[in-house]
Amino acid sequence: MKIHHLNCGSVREIERTYEGPAAAHAVNHCLLLETDGDGLVLVETGLGLVDIADPDGVLGAGWVKASQPVLAEQETAIRQVEGLGFGAGDVRHIFLSHLDVDHCGGLPDFPEAQVHLLRAELEAALAQAPSARYRPAHWEHGPKWVQYAPEANDQWFGFSAQQAEGLSEEILMVPLGGHTEGHTGIAVRDGDDWLLHCGDAYYYHRELDDEPEPHPLLNWVQTTYETHHDLRLGTQARLRELVRAHGDQVTLIAAHDPWEFARLQQLQQPRGSERRVAKI
Repeated sequence: MKIHHLNCGSVREIERTYEGPAAAHAVNHCLLLETDGDGLVLVETGLGLVDIADPDGVLGAGWVKASQPVLAEQETAIRQVEGLGFGAGDVRHIFLSHLDVDHCGGLPDFPEAQVHLLRAELEAALAQAPSARYRPAHWEHGPKWVQYAPEANDQWFGFSAQQAEGLSEEILMVPLGGHTEGHTGIAVRDGDDWLLHCGDAYYYHRELDDEPEPHPLLNWVQTTYETHHDLRLGTQARLRELVRAHGDQVTLIAAHDPWEFARLQQLQQPRGSERRVAKI
């Protein structure tokens, strides 16, 4: 499997909390997987062409004002897929951590893909839309939803996980509750190791430290939009333990941390290469 780290939608510029990296635009960190048997697989879609064409109407004027999206067409997943020599029809599967506007905006650009997510998330989105977080324009084309109910097990480093229907065991859904009703992580095997795209289970790499240091602005966002406060904090605590116990086997990914994204994109190399040398 070949893994591409894509930023599918820069939003407002933010400062780091320590000396070193310069200020940067927050990102929408997506993964494009070139699989051996399942075609192209997208993990998250970021912002899409419909968002670029009518940001206030599709995303909501309040969200646009607060998030300050760059709205660059070349950052959309479809344009980056095309830049790699593929087309929309080559993307056969999409995995979503949840249905917030900045995570599923690209769905209309891949109408033939099967869209994998937790049932609770889809039910919440359909019940609450239109709202600040759920925008019907992203699914009015009628996506090919594949819904899952979480299974209680501890098969993946002590976390519950399940294999997607009809796909290989290289991609697993790992529920990470708290941010929304049906929030999930997506685990991707990378050689002998794993990537865990955590969606919005955490926002800033220093939240995974033994002494967590949230980013002031990003922490305001995550606490403002959390659905279950205690569950979200518990999820983050479990992710910190995962890093402590298995950080040599699992690399965690937050959806919006630009410094984490830059490090992983810089280290993006074929399977089996060294990926954990650089520091943020």
